[in-house]
Amino acid sequence: MMRAFLSVISVLIILMASLVPVHAEQADPPVYIYINLWENKLYLRTDKGEVLASYRIAPGAVNTPSPIGLFTVTKKSLNWGGGFGSRWLGINVEWGTYGIHGTNRPEHIGRYVSHGCFRMKNKDIEKLYPLVKVGTPVIIDGPIMGHERLTYRVLVPGSRGALVKLVQNRLKAAGYYNGPVHGHFDKHFERAVFRFQKKEGLAVTGQIVLEDLVYLGIVE
Repeated sequence: MMRAFLSVISVLIILMASLVPVHAEQADPPVYIYINLWENKLYLRTDKGEVLASYRIAPGAVNTPSPIGLFTVTKKSLNWGGGFGSRWLGINVEWGTYGIHGTNRPEHIGRYVSHGCFRMKNKDIEKLYPLVKVGTPVIIDGPIMGHERLTYRVLVPGSRGALVKLVQNRLKAAGYYNGPVHGHFDKHFERAVFRFQKKEGLAVTGQIVLEDLVYLGIVE
């Protein structure tokens, strides 16, 4: 069966050139958030790897998978209301608005049900919230497509997400793409895809299909 590489931790360096520096306001010892989509759990860890806390989460559904990669907390807000619960921790995903937040449906925790964000019980996000500062790193690990049932997607102009970002990195490293690595399949990236496919003797479609992903070593 065709499958994505089992863990995205091995490609985090590809996804981001470097970890965003922690702001001066960061607590001592420095902490980071580690989200494991294989377990549907969020961990707060020190920079030495010590687990300070762990909580169950509800990540993205199969049609709206969660982002995978290395990000940063960029915003903190209280009482967003509605389905966002009592706390919001926004993260800097380039292709959309994503965050870690509470929920008014605690029975969904542990299931793949969100639109890509990471839901937590309100009582849990309220414990986590004061321990996390703007600038805290967020590592999101799991299936490369953000959901265990997804092995790949056909990427077309307008597609967004971690897989687009990973392909952009591969094509940039190979000299076919010189634009931003931001997870958006825009016109500039489409031209790079055409160049890549023509030069490498692949079907010239302007889309990234399974054959291209296998050729790039992203799936097998």
